[in-house]
Amino acid sequence: DPVRSLRLWRLLAGGAVAATVVATLFAMGWGLTRLVVREVEVTLPNLPPALDGFTILQLSDLHLDLVHGGDWLGGVVDRAMTLRPDLIAITGDLAEGSVAQFHQDVEPLRRLSAPHGVFFVTGNHEYFHDLEGWLRRLDELGVRVLRNERVSIGREGASFDLAGVDDHDGGRLAEGHGPDLARALDGRDGHRAVVLLAHQPRIIDEAADQGVGLVLSGHTHGGQIWPFSYLVYLQQPYLRGLVRHRGTQLYISSGTGFWGPPMRLGTTAEITVLVLRSGGGR
Repeated sequence: DPVRSLRLWRLLAGGAVAATVVATLFAMGWGLTRLVVREVEVTLPNLPPALDGFTILQLSDLHLDLVHGGDWLGGVVDRAMTLRPDLIAITGDLAEGSVAQFHQDVEPLRRLSAPHGVFFVTGNHEYFHDLEGWLRRLDELGVRVLRNERVSIGREGASFDLAGVDDHDGGRLAEGHGPDLARALDGRDGHRAVVLLAHQPRIIDEAADQGVGLVLSGHTHGGQIWPFSYLVYLQQPYLRGLVRHRGTQLYISSGTGFWGPPMRLGTTAEITVLVLRSGGGR
């Protein structure tokens, strides 16, 4: 019956449109309002027992823009500071513009503090917007940028290595940039625990080759908007959460902000607290 068929197709089309509108409104509300604190325990090989329970607070993919500005970042910082972490790591993609545009919006980062420091590694978006300006601004704010280097965290006899590398895309976007894990780990005592900050999870194979115990990454936003999350696998080996890859652990933050449309569907923005546990040797 052509008439009944037409009515059925109209009903199905109308239902699809309605479902799309509802999903869009839900995704916008979730993306704009939901931010969770996610606590993850990680057993780190070779971590001294004296540092069992050491906490690293991870922020990632803040993507400051016209929607998420200084007031929003101030709230994120306030919430982070109530958690009293031992160390703070920001794994790239700070803002969607230049220092001139967001100079004041990033001022709340000055309030970030932890007994063992606040560290940053570049994301791909730093290379899109005023790279050198942002590196200077972060230094002004008391945030140390790790560029293919490592530092010792803790005290003599009870410490581990924290390493950080440039973003994967840095080498093709800025002269003298790009990840160099071999340089960051050069001369490292292989019996010491090491945590690596790297914006993109794709570094995991090289990190496993180098015997890194834990990698902290972002970049994927956990997929941000389902079903586009499946496209992430065209570029990255993993999407989000804690995974083990050839003996190396990788934690991928779903991101603290968002990129593009102010929406999240199937994912939630997060502040991550990683609790390190002593696990003996590898």
